[in-house]
Formats: sequence, structure tokens, C-alpha cells
Amino acid sequence: MDVHKLTAIQRDLLFVVSGMDESSGQAIKSELEQTQGRSLLAGRVYTNLNELVDSGLIDKGSRDGRTNEYSLTEEGREAVRNRQRWEKRYVRQTA
Repeated sequence: MDVHKLTAIQRDLLFVVSGMDESSGQAIKSELEQTQGRSLLAGRVYTNLNELVDSGLIDKGSRDGRTNEYSLTEEGREAVRNRQRWEKRYVRQTA
């Protein structure tokens, strides 16, 4: 899947998951809220995480039988790299 076809929150989730060691749904939600300075509904976060799982960009596993853990698939890592290359073409480096 092309990352350009994702919604803004799905792209944000994809990038956050790619940069986190501890990637439970709650940790991902907290990271987004903290870095974006806004509250997110848990349902919105989990619905979009599940859509990313369904699209093959994120894997969903179980840490302790209760807590889901999320990680990028190879397709997800490639989508992030493609997006970064695309952005680099348009974002000028500042000194």
C-alpha cells in the first residue's frame, strides 16, 4: 500500500510505531497525544491501527494475553522509507 493513500492519523500511527520500542496501543496513543498536544479517542486510535494491520503495514501481536503489541511489517518499513524519500525531495534543509 502506498503511504500517500493513508489518512493523516494512519500516517502518524505508522511513523510513531516505527520509532517506538514499547508499542502497545496505549503507549502509541500516549506518544501521539504528548507530541501533538491533543487528546485522541482510544477508539479512533485502535480502529486505525487495525486498518493498518489489515493493509499489511503493521503486525499485531499479544504481549501478555491482554496487551496488543504493534510493529511494522517489511511493507510498512518500505512505506515509511518511500514517504521519507518523497518528503526529502520537497523539504529543504536549513542550516
